[in-house]
Amino acid sequence: MGKIGASADYPFGPEPLVMKVGGKMFALISNSSISLKCDPVIAENLRQQHSSVKPGYHLNKKHWNSIEIDGSLTVQDINDMIDHSYTLVVKSLPKAKREALV
Repeated sequence: MGKIGASADYPFGPEPLVMKVGGKMFALISNSSISLKCDPVIAENLRQQHSSVKPGYHLNKKHWNSIEIDGSLTVQDINDMIDHSYTLVVKSLPKAKREALV
């Protein structure tokens, strides 16, 4: 929620919490995992490096990772992934929506 323009939504019921910016998802958060948008090359590298990072569950597996929150990744690692997801989504927004975030 600390991201500029971020909003919380529950479009699928009580879980998962969906974080959006400019009306587009950048994170899906459940009790034990978080799914985040990711550059496809980086996504594949993260999956190879960390057993807790898997292709996005019920999402486009090329562009989304699902990360188990099991203590194997640092808080900083997860925050970096959240930042990357947010940045990708903001970059994909129309210019008017991007400018409205400032």
